[in-house]
Amino acid sequence: MSDDKRMVDGYEVIHAIYIGDKEIIVGDSPTAPAEERYLCAYCQYVGPFEQYTEAVVSDDYAEIMQEFGERIAKQAEKTRIDLNKPKIQGIDNAPLGRAVCVPISEGNDLRNKIVVIKAENLRREYQTATNQIMLCIGGSGASPFSRGTSCLCVNLYSGETSYFKRWDVLGTLDEAKLPDWAKRGLAEYRLKQKEKRERGGEARDER
Repeated sequence: MSDDKRMVDGYEVIHAIYIGDKEIIVGDSPTAPAEERYLCAYCQYVGPFEQYTEAVVSDDYAEIMQEFGERIAKQAEKTRIDLNKPKIQGIDNAPLGRAVCVPISEGNDLRNKIVVIKAENLRREYQTATNQIMLCIGGSGASPFSRGTSCLCVNLYSGETSYFKRWDVLGTLDEAKLPDWAKRGLAEYRLKQKEKRERGGEARDER
């Protein structure tokens, strides 16, 4: 068993739970000042780096665990509301399986292709169609026979970009078979890219 400990600012992380877009942690540092032995904070990843915010400290473990529980409840409610939006919009958000897409091989070029992320490779709260259908826009793993594994993808529901591993991809999806919400998302993304290119061209003309 590994002896590696996850540390943050001298605190060993002894409890952690990820809900939605944030992780909540509890840390213990026997060497910290007595009144600061225990810590509770939010954690988010900014690129490859961990960023900790809203940290509180206490000498009372029960008090910190109460804070931990309250933050879990608050973050769970925020996530529930966010993830309920497709249902309110009448979107069929059932997880997608192999039957809807074309399997890929290492020789497939995924750049500018609609890809479906494996539901089981997403955290439980995100195992829905609106978190599976993506436009792959790049990354070292998108090229055929690449040694890289990372694929940069745009979520066609939220418009957010995320990195996935090539092995997270279940397959590709024909644009004609996209649900209406994904077609709208794809059209909006392409329009924004076109406007960005045009603005770039105008800037060059002015020089």
